[in-house]
Amino acid sequence: MTQQKLIHPALGPRLFAIGGGGFTNDADWALEEFLLGQTGGPRTRIGYYGAASSDDAVKISRFHARFAGCTVSASHLPMGASLKVAQAWCANLDAVYFGGGNTNRLIEQMRETGHARMFGDRARTGLLLAGVSAGAVCWFEWALSDSTGKGLAPLAGLGLFGGSCCPHYDVEAERRRVFPDLVGRGLMPGGIAIDDGAAAFFAPGLPPRAFSACKRRRQSPSVKQPSRSVA
Repeated sequence: MTQQKLIHPALGPRLFAIGGGGFTNDADWALEEFLLGQTGGPRTRIGYYGAASSDDAVKISRFHARFAGCTVSASHLPMGASLKVAQAWCANLDAVYFGGGNTNRLIEQMRETGHARMFGDRARTGLLLAGVSAGAVCWFEWALSDSTGKGLAPLAGLGLFGGSCCPHYDVEAERRRVFPDLVGRGLMPGGIAIDDGAAAFFAPGLPPRAFSACKRRRQSPSVKQPSRSVA
């Protein structure tokens, strides 16, 4: 596994935001190699948070299969765990991976349980946040999501990172129309759109770093930043 240059974690929260794919979809394993490169490689202690998919058993199994042999420990926090249990679980982790699914459900679950504040506090003292789709966009001020059942629309996120985020940008044509339109009309703040198989790495004091895992795709996945139009 190629080791990436470590970013000092004590300066503020870090996020590895994946647009789609990754181990829960049995694809793009280079994404997790990059993630582990930021947390000590085989010395990493990683956890999985699956509330967005209501603790889908297949995704949990794939998490253990992906990380059990290349980290010190790989553990899962059951959905609905109390704040006390979650704090004890999170205290000794280097990274937590938030799986994809329903973004609105994930945000509500973390707010209701107090987990959102707990993860934010730990992220400010060294914990690396990583996630795919819902597990990535939930950390921004706003996400483009269809998780409320009303089509693609702005959804207020947890706000640990500023701006907006849109996943699955290359595989869902409607997102490529709606996201730039909403940003351009000032209905969402500026942000990033991330393709499946691609990710953006956020670290304090640095611009977002784009990473692509898919060398065999017809087009290399990417991270875009739609601009707001000025009248």
